Amino acid sequence: MPHLPSLSSSARRTLLASVMAVLVPLAMPTTALAQASAWPSKPIRVVVNFPPGSSPDVLARAISQPLQQALGQPVVIENRAGASGMIGAEVVAKSAADGHTLLMTAGSVITTNPFIYASIPYDTAKDLTPVAAVARIVLFLETRASLPVKDVKEFLAYLKANPGKLSYASAGNATGLHLAGEMLKSRAGVFALHVPYRGSAPALQDLLAGQVDFFFDPGIGLTHVRAEKLRLLAVAGMRRSAAFPNVPTLDEAGLTGFDAGQTHGFYAPAGTPAAVVERLNREINRVLATPAVKAQIETIGAEATPLTVPQFATVMADDSKRYGAIIKERNIKAD
Repeated sequence: MPHLPSLSSSARRTLLASVMAVLVPLAMPTTALAQASAWPSKPIRVVVNFPPGSSPDVLARAISQPLQQALGQPVVIENRAGASGMIGAEVVAKSAADGHTLLMTAGSVITTNPFIYASIPYDTAKDLTPVAAVARIVLFLETRASLPVKDVKEFLAYLKANPGKLSYASAGNATGLHLAGEMLKSRAGVFALHVPYRGSAPALQDLLAGQVDFFFDPGIGLTHVRAEKLRLLAVAGMRRSAAFPNVPTLDEAGLTGFDAGQTHGFYAPAGTPAAVVERLNREINRVLATPAVKAQIETIGAEATPLTVPQFATVMADDSKRYGAIIKERNIKAD
């Protein structure tokens, strides 16, 4: 056996550090695999931070059954609505970071709330980690069927001719639907009264009842459009909807650059093991690729968006920048 020269304590520490630098990364994949293989060990709780019937709720329920089959554990939906989605988000942000509690949220909770609320009971950037995008929600400008307009041009002219006489519904103050209405007012130079509701579903019901005049629909009212109980005027995005290819965008109708889209998706408490997040991302993306789930998502006029975790984070960062600018421009504040 060759003779090894004696080493000084400093040299020994340097050698040990070098060895650990090699061995630790080699050990990490094994640890990550162990974490992923041990999970899930109990039912997965999916907290939806908006009411039943809302677009996040519809998407969560479309995903839950096939995800349950993929994971081998029950996936339980729990609606915790209120405070523009912050009640449910706080529940998840303060839950154990073990991959057994997830948040299914509207994109506005991530992209707009931090610009609107001076005090949020969690740190959106530090306490929640993106897991998987589910769908890009395109808003549809709809009016009550009895409103005497048939297209965007007539609608804007009617608004201008009746300042302050029309009202629009939203899912709540400072939500994405509210911002879309304010964007319309700003770009078109019109005024309409904002009527906030506790979620998009009750807002839709009052539009159907004729209690309000128009609504930026996240897709839950499209069956009523097809039944001619509501009138669809335009898509509030930069490209037409595959579900309604003959309906123009507001950009095409003259409101240049009008985009009120949001990406809904899953988040986990910060600190959730990376291997668990990656597995969730893979499984959810597989579910999104199935024809049945894609069809369910398309029923609300949305588009499935299978993305990697970094891609999802980038989309949300871009939307945050865009909505932050809108909020500043319109000086939108929380109640």
